[in-house]
Amino acid sequence: MRYLIALVLLVLPGLGWADDWEDQLIFNERADGPRLRVISSTDTVLFAPLIDGFVAKNPNISVEYLVSGTADINQRVRATPDAFDIVVSSAMDLQLKLANDGFALPLEDIETPSWAQWHQSLFAFTTEPAAIVINRAAFEGQDVPQTRQGLIEALRKRPEEFRGRIGTYDVRDSGLGYLFATQDARASETFWRLMEVMGGLDVRLYCCSGEMINDLADGTILVAYNVLGSYAAVRAERKDALEVIFPTDFQTIMMRTALVSRATQQPDAAEAFVQYLVEEKPVVQGSQLSLPPLMSQGESTDHETIGLNPALLTFLDDLKRKKFLSAWENAVIQ
Repeated sequence: MRYLIALVLLVLPGLGWADDWEDQLIFNERADGPRLRVISSTDTVLFAPLIDGFVAKNPNISVEYLVSGTADINQRVRATPDAFDIVVSSAMDLQLKLANDGFALPLEDIETPSWAQWHQSLFAFTTEPAAIVINRAAFEGQDVPQTRQGLIEALRKRPEEFRGRIGTYDVRDSGLGYLFATQDARASETFWRLMEVMGGLDVRLYCCSGEMINDLADGTILVAYNVLGSYAAVRAERKDALEVIFPTDFQTIMMRTALVSRATQQPDAAEAFVQYLVEEKPVVQGSQLSLPPLMSQGESTDHETIGLNPALLTFLDDLKRKKFLSAWENAVIQ
């Protein structure tokens, strides 16, 4: 039943929960041991199988799962670090800064490759690319773009058809959107040309991947740029109208990360939860509603996967952030 509720929330984001959470759910509620509070940017429908696996192995632990946006998570944890035991987010830069600023509890017993952790305080457990997602009907009889330049050419070829029907993140409010945008801009100038073209066509701006995919599915928009690949893949499996494209010019790949709050009152249970995510590499059999595993370095080139290193903090500098957002607004808000 809870999966049905979570899926409804993914499909109908207008439905909300109390306390301004996008979703709030308790797993293994009758457990007689500690209760972990997990604040996360991952939709419940995708994360629930992992929590189910954890509580099956730890039946005395219950988990309260709270879903919010990446930027909001960062603000909440900084304001009340003792309110949460575990922080899970797709915004690697904000997570790294939380850890670097002392909000994370070091977990020395968790073994993972050096490239997948930061000072034993922040741990990656998935690898997920950004994608271009299209409504197939808009490209019937047309070449489907496989690169950013190809997308630019497609939009310029039929501007009136795409006007007001393109979507991407509002990077001023979305932590993940800002991460993807800054990494794209570092990789290629094509990003800025694409933003200018999209801005000239009255691009729609979104908080999150789920809302973009919903509007793609019902035809409100025809193209979404930098959608989180794991979300897109789940919906494409259930909606023939959608096609997921991983650009061949270059891919922007993030690693979803978890940390234990330094202020947690349940350090042992919290460490066990993160250890499960990192070391068990759980696989959900017979279900598409799951997150992809962490790829090894050999499966992805260094320039594609965003690294857990100090370079992530570059665009969080106040002056650099203001400069980037000003350039983005000039390109997109026309």
